[in-house]
Amino acid sequence: MRWNNLSAAPDEEGLARPTGAPPSAPPRPSASPLPLALPDAVVRTFDTPGFAGMTFYEVRAKSIINRVPGTSRVPFEQTINPYRGCGHACVYCFARNTHTYLDLDAGPDFDRKVIVKVNAGELVRRELAAPKWRGAHIAMGTNVDCYQRAEGRHALMPPIIEALRDFANPFSILTKGTLLLRDLPLLRQAAEVTRIGVSYSVGFVDEALWRSVEPGTPSPRRRLDAVRTLTDAGFAVGVLMAPILPGLSDDEESIEATVAAIAAAGAASVTPLALHLRPGAREWYAHWLAREHPHLVPHYRELYRAGAYAPQAYQRELTARVRIAARRHGLPRSSAVDDRRGSPIPAPPPAEQLTLL
Repeated sequence: MRWNNLSAAPDEEGLARPTGAPPSAPPRPSASPLPLALPDAVVRTFDTPGFAGMTFYEVRAKSIINRVPGTSRVPFEQTINPYRGCGHACVYCFARNTHTYLDLDAGPDFDRKVIVKVNAGELVRRELAAPKWRGAHIAMGTNVDCYQRAEGRHALMPPIIEALRDFANPFSILTKGTLLLRDLPLLRQAAEVTRIGVSYSVGFVDEALWRSVEPGTPSPRRRLDAVRTLTDAGFAVGVLMAPILPGLSDDEESIEATVAAIAAAGAASVTPLALHLRPGAREWYAHWLAREHPHLVPHYRELYRAGAYAPQAYQRELTARVRIAARRHGLPRSSAVDDRRGSPIPAPPPAEQLTLL
């Protein structure tokens, strides 16, 4: 089973309170039934507005460093994903379908039922110490965001970064989360001994669109403030301008405003990526689109009629327009992803016939 690495026996004492949760706001056990794939999980909910309606399934994983299949053609071979599911609730998130492997749905469950690998830090340290490990670059934030809101409660990332630092293992982080700044001292320490990359995802700066399509994330402006802070700290921060949403953020005004804001934040590079709609994300996004922008449904049916990715001609034209704007604002030419920048761009799979609405 694809999720049998999450089935290690729980340590009840170690799970009495999520790492980093303040004693003044204790979690309470939930009566929610366990997914069939997580028979040993400890279930938590929190009586705070930021976690209203959310359930956390705390598990002790068997392994944490995952090898990427060679057919993926992404610019990294190893990943760490301390969470499954994501409170960012981005309607387009390509990882949504992975929740179905847990007998959960790709819609509300993905947003509200988050799996937390509470022993992630100790596993990273153990696996880096294994004789077979050869120090490969590790990418984080490639499935769901490792700096989503749950990280403020569970604090899984500091021990992960500490282990990578102690073993001088190169790594990269892609995020929308401003909580990354909490770990800036650790990032500085790691940068002294190994190569690291930090990237932010900012597809657009329109606040009304942000509130509609990425309701659980920090605002684009706050993310760009984080880019500025990291840049001032000496990091070359790349920005993945993604996703660019057809009919919503692919017009000249949106591209110009977004690239200008990215440049003003001091980003080292900008890499555009058009929206792609894999199964799970495709259906959820289609429902959102029909509700919020029904006039765009025919346009999307045409654009994504052949599969998950927009036509190559559209992607090339979009990339060219971003590059022109980037040059105008003094940014380096956008290009393929550098494996040390931490901006994972999945390669298109073979064409697949899908239905949008």
